[in-house]
Amino acid sequence: MNMSLSLSLARAREKFFSGQSLPEGLVPAPILRSWQRCAEQGLDAGDRFSAEPMTANELRQLQQQNEALRLISRPELSTLRAEAKNTSSVVILTDANGTLLDVVGNAEFAGEAARVALQPGVAWAEQSTGTNAIGTALAERRAIAVHGAEHFFEPHGILHCAASPIFDPFGKLAGVLDMSGHASTEHTHALGLVRLAVEQIEHRFFAKGFEDKTIVRFHKATDMLGTPREGVLVFDGERLVAGNRRALNLLRLERLSFRKTQREDLFDALSENLRSVSGDSFAARILRPHEKADRRLYSARTVVRDAAPYLTSEAEVALTKALRLIDAEIPVLITGETGTGKEVFARHLARLSSRGGKPFVAVNCAALPESLIESELFGYEPGAFTGARKDGAKGLVHQAEGGILFLDEIGDMPLTLQSRLLRVLQDKEVSPLGGGQARKADFVAICATNRDLRAMVEAGQFRSDLYFRIAQFTVRLPSVSELANRRALIEALWTGTNTDNGPLPEAVLDRLESHDWPGNFRELVNCLKTTAALAGAGRRVTLSDLPNHIHAPTRVAAVAASEGNLGALTETAMRRAVDLHRGNLSAAARALGIDRSTLYRRLVWAGKAH
Repeated sequence: MNMSLSLSLARAREKFFSGQSLPEGLVPAPILRSWQRCAEQGLDAGDRFSAEPMTANELRQLQQQNEALRLISRPELSTLRAEAKNTSSVVILTDANGTLLDVVGNAEFAGEAARVALQPGVAWAEQSTGTNAIGTALAERRAIAVHGAEHFFEPHGILHCAASPIFDPFGKLAGVLDMSGHASTEHTHALGLVRLAVEQIEHRFFAKGFEDKTIVRFHKATDMLGTPREGVLVFDGERLVAGNRRALNLLRLERLSFRKTQREDLFDALSENLRSVSGDSFAARILRPHEKADRRLYSARTVVRDAAPYLTSEAEVALTKALRLIDAEIPVLITGETGTGKEVFARHLARLSSRGGKPFVAVNCAALPESLIESELFGYEPGAFTGARKDGAKGLVHQAEGGILFLDEIGDMPLTLQSRLLRVLQDKEVSPLGGGQARKADFVAICATNRDLRAMVEAGQFRSDLYFRIAQFTVRLPSVSELANRRALIEALWTGTNTDNGPLPEAVLDRLESHDWPGNFRELVNCLKTTAALAGAGRRVTLSDLPNHIHAPTRVAAVAASEGNLGALTETAMRRAVDLHRGNLSAAARALGIDRSTLYRRLVWAGKAH
């Protein structure tokens, strides 16, 4: 915030807290409304806010009660964590009352934030914490940014916070997603990133749980179907029972319409060419309960994930040995840099083994919060904790019965859980939380990591007995930069992921081969997909179709980008790039060869247009 705005805000605070009326526009209307609510509740801005965090047991119970929200939000927390680390910020997930459930991001700032009670187990509702992005987003039921002195309590002036409420499919508040950092740092894109992340979360709510209902996915643009930009409505027979914000906006409905509206009140009939009673036309996909359609939203990602890996001769030899060990029920460890295809290799190994066709259950040990990982892995008995399902839950270990349990990022598993995992691997018995009877478990573990586990053992950060149990045989996957014949790799991946643009020309292959690919196979595959999207269906790829980080932009392209005239770079291509990079705007912008702020502005502008 610049000096003039800071002085203006200081004058506004002085006038407000001395009882004077404020000129219109001196502070944003939502902030002024929040100040007024806080004053009416008797809060004193000069007081030092203090909050008593929950006990560890109380926090665990609260997190378990919100287990579904935490699980469905995990991909966005993981994506935004990288952005938060780069901007000295933290990403926060709260429950519907504004109580913090998870805080991830920049560890140094997280320590400072804890001094103003920005930590799990503390409620940041407006009535107790004054004006702040989390509490005010809940009160206003809208996304909002609160900067510095806009906070009601003076100690919170060190913060810049951007938050958006999360609504479940039935229109009820489920929680809040927030990004908070130093007020002294520019956070230009924080609110936009949070809004996009919440859109992804709310879209994912509809992935399951409505199998016995009719789901209508629609948008004015066909290319938006299957993306978080589509409208989603759920009908129980002819009655509207659920939907997302995008659908409500497209049809100009309120959340109160749920269970009070019939299909005929909205559409003439349900078809792929959908027409509303007000005369608007939409492209649509209708999924009815009796249809055996594939309900996976991310089929493209699934295809890539399940594809056979590109193997060097050394990896082929290692694969043969690993197969013998899996068939002998001996764990295998896969190592390699991020993006080298460890999970793809593990799935390929599982398919070729005697356990092919049996369950393959993947667990990301880094993504599972410590408070959840034990119940996730081993399950729990009915009544094991507050909020537990009445019938209990089967753990991931038992879900892998007869097949493979893939423990990714095993180096990030908490030490306290490592000893229990070791016992399960040795005894092949699992005792669920809550004191249930131990049950036999038939599975083989494949573990993966990008960390040096031996060094972690020496540093006391990883149990030596577990290491020697899982690392009897190690497969190391090379980075792309280590491969002697990158050209063959690029051609193989292009052929495997693209059949519509013909082979890559020599000039394009030369340029791709010369790139160092720090993101390894993941970066390369995403680059090839982005290139195909930019080239367009059925058109031969040229050098100009490559993302700009692969080659220097031409003068025309540079001028066009600087002037905001991106020409052939359509909204569809931008959305595809964002989807390919799982919502990571920075990575998508790099792949497209444009500045992140440019991508963000275009997406926001396009969203308003729709």
